[in-house]
Amino acid sequence: MQRRTFIKAMGAGAATALAPTAVKSARFRPSLRYLRPPGALAEEEFLSRCIRCGQCGEACPNRCIKYFSTENGVASLDTPYIIPREKACILCMKCGEVCPTDAIAAIPREAGAIISGVKMGMARVDKKICLSYQGKTCGVCYRACPLPDVAIRVGMLEQPHVSQACVGCGLCERSCIQIPQAIRIIPNRKGA
Repeated sequence: MQRRTFIKAMGAGAATALAPTAVKSARFRPSLRYLRPPGALAEEEFLSRCIRCGQCGEACPNRCIKYFSTENGVASLDTPYIIPREKACILCMKCGEVCPTDAIAAIPREAGAIISGVKMGMARVDKKICLSYQGKTCGVCYRACPLPDVAIRVGMLEQPHVSQACVGCGLCERSCIQIPQAIRIIPNRKGA
């Protein structure tokens, strides 16, 4: 086999192997449900201020902050995000302390300041799959919450009730033992 024929054959084989993957990812791109770090500005302002320096992720002791490649579009390239089911925010507030452009506001690590300044999202309970609403006591989400009896309260059989004080850290979603999880954080794209 000549070298030129071999190279063409290899190129055609590689293109054929990659084509279904490229078509599948372009056609079936899932909508990514992510959170911005605590104290992040409204999305448009956040994107204009974030210089993609990576300091927020370096400061995060929980290592929950990741960075987008192109899966969320070019505008989000190298910006920080959190997937609560994988690893949730522990509200240490260190990311805002190190942000050089205030794309992530510095918020003191005090309950009042966190409740008023952090708006990552809001937890929602799916009563159809939550164990506590199915007659089995659970309460795992309540015990995981850093703001118990403020952001989430429990009723009979430890049925969770989320209040407007929920900041959307994702610890409840992360700890939920149901698959799929019975409590999810709905992201806040409007900002604080």
